[in-house]
Amino acid sequence: MTMYQEGYQIYREKCEQFGLEPVNFRYYVIQLSQEQLDAYNEQARVKKGMQP
Repeated sequence: MTMYQEGYQIYREKCEQFGLEPVNFRYYVIQLSQEQLDAYNEQARVKKGMQP
């Protein structure tokens, strides 16, 4: 979940930079693509030392 939080923080900073209102964290996570979720899960497996 840390990766999602890091990505969300960058997203919020960019919204602030351009004067936009960011969506809340829950909606941000819900909107992630399957590709993004798969990449997160793969990286989590690698960090735990598990084989793909």
